Amino acid sequence: MNTANIGFITYIIGNLSRRLGIPQKEVYQKLKTSNILSDYIIPSYDVLHSFSKEYLMDDLTNYMQEKGVIK
Repeated sequence: MNTANIGFITYIIGNLSRRLGIPQKEVYQKLKTSNILSDYIIPSYDVLHSFSKEYLMDDLTNYMQEKGVIK
């Protein structure tokens, strides 16, 4: 993982926190324990970072719902 990946992950966590209304630490834990971070976000960085914020937030919240991480 490099600086760009870390910045992108921080960006995602901050925006998901605002969208879901939960603390950033909780968002991080949910992404980490569900393996969304290691199995989806990090490996897909090259594609995901080119999408708009709205698309990313929709995509990730839908994926979190599919995995049962959020309701």
